[in-house]
Amino acid sequence: MLPLPTLPAIGLSTLSLAVGAAGAFLGYLVNLPLYMLTGPAMLISILSLFGMRFAIAPGLRNIAFLFIGISIGSGVNPEAATLMLRWPIAFVALAIMLVLAMILCRTLLVSGFGFGQQSAVLASAPGHLNFVIALGETYGVNLTKVTVVQSVRVLLLTLTVPALAALMGLDLAEGIIPDGDTLAVGYIAVLVALSLIAGWVLERLQVPAPLLIGAMLVSAIGHLSDLSPGILEPKVTMLCLVIMGTLIGTRFGGTTPAMLLRYAGSGVAVTVLTTVLTVGFSVPVAIYLNMPLPHVLVAFAPGGLETMIVMGAVLGANPGFVAACHVGRLLILSILIPFFTARAQDKPVLGWPKK
Repeated sequence: MLPLPTLPAIGLSTLSLAVGAAGAFLGYLVNLPLYMLTGPAMLISILSLFGMRFAIAPGLRNIAFLFIGISIGSGVNPEAATLMLRWPIAFVALAIMLVLAMILCRTLLVSGFGFGQQSAVLASAPGHLNFVIALGETYGVNLTKVTVVQSVRVLLLTLTVPALAALMGLDLAEGIIPDGDTLAVGYIAVLVALSLIAGWVLERLQVPAPLLIGAMLVSAIGHLSDLSPGILEPKVTMLCLVIMGTLIGTRFGGTTPAMLLRYAGSGVAVTVLTTVLTVGFSVPVAIYLNMPLPHVLVAFAPGGLETMIVMGAVLGANPGFVAACHVGRLLILSILIPFFTARAQDKPVLGWPKK
């Protein structure tokens, strides 16, 4: 779960983090919303397009997810559990939204951008990129266009969600760093050990982002029971956000400016259409659950699971609700993506033409 990196991987990760930190500093200078995440994502993405190679070693990535999970879990309050009985309606709405998103985005990519049927299905999937790539290799589709569309979606949502939240007047300065005394080293060691165990169990159960979610659960239980009072050192949380922002930017590794220009339009179009659907479904759910609209939006937004969970914490949303929605989204997509891809192989879906 925390593999030991090789020396070349350590060197490349160090370089990537140095550039990511520079991006965070530039983001701070220009007052970029959630600069420690969006700054590295932007700078690394731009430099990757021009041939620079960046990467974060898997072990370092997992450590960042673990500490971010602990930080988010420490912000859980006793009132959060009272909403759990009302969540099922949100999952029903989410499932309907995902079906519509895949149908409409596929139609848009086929008729508006000349995509083949199967590549359109895979490019229109609102998430689950690793699963999408694996299926694409099985079916032999053009993975370049699929990956570019998916990467554009994740980057756009990473940059626009905090910007929209700031425009709504929400304070992004705290969020991910709850109030409280700093946890002692002994408490942190116990949380890390228990989080690793929880992550290992969740990984065996094939739960997405097992370390992040396992650490959230352990930290939330410890916080609610007062067994682990306090929060992580804010500098640790900030560093982990820089690592995550850098990781987001590395999605454009191997993508050239020409490739981006060729497929970016379809990526933007899919993102806009999916965002419109997200807003349309989030409004009634927010009213029914009596939640602030931005909290439901970030729970339904088709961005990266880890990134959106962090965004939810920054916005002060219920961490359990946001995490449950995004895990549910990936589980639903695990059924929808193979279904639509297989049907696109040999016959039309809902009356669309064959490939």
